[in-house]
Amino acid sequence: MFDATVAEAMDEAELTPSEPVTVVLSEKGWVRAAKGHDLNPAELSYKSGDGFRQAVRLRSNQQAVFLDSAGRSYSLAAHTLPSARGQGEPLSSRFRPPDGAAFCGAMIGPTEQKYLLASDAGYGFVATLGDLVSRNKAGKAVLRVPTGGKAVVPAAVPQGAECLIAAVSNIGRLLLFEMEELPELAKGKGNKLINIPGPKYKSGEERMVAAAVVPEDGSLEVFTPSRKMTIKWNDLDDYYGDRALRGSLLPKGWRTVERLDGIPAKKSAGDG
Repeated sequence: MFDATVAEAMDEAELTPSEPVTVVLSEKGWVRAAKGHDLNPAELSYKSGDGFRQAVRLRSNQQAVFLDSAGRSYSLAAHTLPSARGQGEPLSSRFRPPDGAAFCGAMIGPTEQKYLLASDAGYGFVATLGDLVSRNKAGKAVLRVPTGGKAVVPAAVPQGAECLIAAVSNIGRLLLFEMEELPELAKGKGNKLINIPGPKYKSGEERMVAAAVVPEDGSLEVFTPSRKMTIKWNDLDDYYGDRALRGSLLPKGWRTVERLDGIPAKKSAGDG
């Protein structure tokens, strides 16, 4: 006699080689993937009127999760994305986002990886990536965004580190506070990160433009349309406060902020 075993269908991820890739998302929602993690996405060519928005580094057998401005999440296998040798393809050709919605960010990592999700009204929460995966072409509603508002670029939460949340408004007010002041949710509106006065938000005068997660002893990169400033950990005290405050004004010439990046502390030679 022979030992008959039941055949099981293999998951597609198990059949896909695990290679380093960089997924690049443009401001207009075009996506492409390049082999390796050494790519400088700012040096890629973009269509007229478009430009670089975000780059994430992952493995070719992982899922990339995308967030649109309406607060809906979508997912694709990284190995199915077009090559960075060209200009990619619009995510709208793969998904069915709501009318008027644009893709604002990408998220990657293991299912337990956490991300900060927030709207330009200044509200947000921490979500687990596994809760954001959706095979539905219409996506999954995860972040509640006010009428006329939009989601901002999501920010990864470093694992195993104490972190600060950084939030900045379009008038250049920056606030940092303890991440533990935010809830962890699967979906919803979240808590107020930075105080954006309701009347000014409704009139379009004031909004939150970016948020980031800064690990302990790390630094914060502040990007304007033409230059970048790095604020070291000890200098972040000037902007530190309780959640939902107005924040402090950045120096003149640095108040037109496009995005924020939290940068981990550099390891010394003696670190493991």
